[in-house]
Amino acid sequence: MNKRFASLLLSLLLLLSVIGCAVPSRTPSDQTAPTAIWNGRMSVRVEATAVQGPQAFSSTFELQGGPAQGHLHFYTPLGSTAAAIVWSPKQAQLQAGTDIQYFNNITELIERVLGTQVPVAALFAWLAGDHLSLDGWQVDQSQFDHGKITARRSSPLPGAEIRVVLEP
Repeated sequence: MNKRFASLLLSLLLLLSVIGCAVPSRTPSDQTAPTAIWNGRMSVRVEATAVQGPQAFSSTFELQGGPAQGHLHFYTPLGSTAAAIVWSPKQAQLQAGTDIQYFNNITELIERVLGTQVPVAALFAWLAGDHLSLDGWQVDQSQFDHGKITARRSSPLPGAEIRVVLEP
């Protein structure tokens, strides 16, 4: 798997763990619960491991949905889509350009690309502003009201730091 896909998925993981304020939206015909949408800019720094060098990633993004179903788009500086991740209870898809990869679910997608499991439900709790404690993560939500969050993962390795600034 190439480094770009690994970086994009790592960004997904870290993005989900640190984004702040959700803005519920509804279409008039939507009879289900409101869908959360997050837009902004994020940067990700991941420490080197024995098999992979350090990584850094920065992008604007749009995330919509929740742990069971949603989509995440990463954008280039000119506004075109660099990559997209779409997931449902039955399948997850990662697309960058014309390259598309399919997985059974978002958990498998993350685990295959990162080589480790990620607690997706806990990540969305943080997005909602819940101060959920999770081993290995320190999430700074002190600037949550200003759309800024920083998260650091110390375990499992590799260590990582994510910074997110949400659009107002």
